[in-house]
Amino acid sequence: MSTSTDRGVDRPDGVEQHSAAHRESAASRPERAPGAVVHTPWARALALAVGAAAIVVVILLAFLWPTVTSTVKDLPIAIAGPSAQVSAVEKQLNTAADGAFALTSRSDRQAAVEAIQKRDVYGAIVLGDSPEVLTASANGAAITQIMNQVASNLQTAANAQAQAAVQQAIAAGHAPAGTKAPTITVKVTDVVPLASSDSRGLGLAASSFPLVLGGMLGGVLISLLVAGSWRRLGAVALYGVAGGLAVTGILQGWFGILQGDYWLNALAVGLAMFAIAAFVVGMNALFGRVGIAIGAVLTVLVGNPLSAAAQPLQFLVGPWGAVGQWFVPGASVTLLRDLSYFPSADALFPWLVLVGWAAVGVIGMLAGHFRNQEVTEAAA
Repeated sequence: MSTSTDRGVDRPDGVEQHSAAHRESAASRPERAPGAVVHTPWARALALAVGAAAIVVVILLAFLWPTVTSTVKDLPIAIAGPSAQVSAVEKQLNTAADGAFALTSRSDRQAAVEAIQKRDVYGAIVLGDSPEVLTASANGAAITQIMNQVASNLQTAANAQAQAAVQQAIAAGHAPAGTKAPTITVKVTDVVPLASSDSRGLGLAASSFPLVLGGMLGGVLISLLVAGSWRRLGAVALYGVAGGLAVTGILQGWFGILQGDYWLNALAVGLAMFAIAAFVVGMNALFGRVGIAIGAVLTVLVGNPLSAAAQPLQFLVGPWGAVGQWFVPGASVTLLRDLSYFPSADALFPWLVLVGWAAVGVIGMLAGHFRNQEVTEAAA
């Protein structure tokens, strides 16, 4: 009588036939003398060497390509002020840096501030009698540098225009010779500053890769060391809970990298670690050891370089910045930044991405569990 049991190992269909063929092949091999050294064929040795070098090249390209090819483009910036001045500044920015900014208008300064806090835009230019540039250093150092440069250029252009107007007035006899225009200063205001404990924003960007690597290693260890599909699911769940609490305690309680509500941040970190580990374990349950490689490639070599942890996603070539937000690394970085500094931002999408990857992993583990049951019954 056949029984349905959880054998705790991922055995593909046809494992009995493979074992029989292996025994037959082993029986047909010639006996070797004791102590004889078996040498690897030259072709295999050379192929392994070339393959290893190719893997290094792929890893190098995966991590360097997004950074080397990134350019300042389509950065969402808001402009508020009198319509005539707004049109003039838009023309000036489009002429000086074509394609660098995606400009939108806001009614006033308060509307521009709200747009920054919701992460609809990364910065704003407020025109009028007292021109001002609004930035948010919590978006990263690259945004701060760009907005400071914008303020410097606007100030230079405004002073040049003011002096030109004075010269015209002197030439027309409306102003005495030697009259100088008053100096115009463009104020820069950091609307969403970084915490003093991470004043340069390096901690949040640097913590992305350890989280991804930790989630992957957790999935690999559970796949190799834990037997039983349900036990693996329980181990992954406990790993996500423990990892979320511990990692958030370090990032927020110790180093002060994360801000906001500790428990909500812990939920985000734990869900990210659970999603990566569950996906690796699920792929292993479905495809065996090759599934571990699939999980590692998609999370570390694809998702992490496209996560836009250190730069705006708009800077990546083509659609890859947006594509990266569909992977766990990109979604987790965006979610943690929103929870820490932009609580008004809509964070539904990154939450759904993490839940989606976690669900795929759990489904893979369950599918592997029932597949193993079928293999066990067939063997019985």
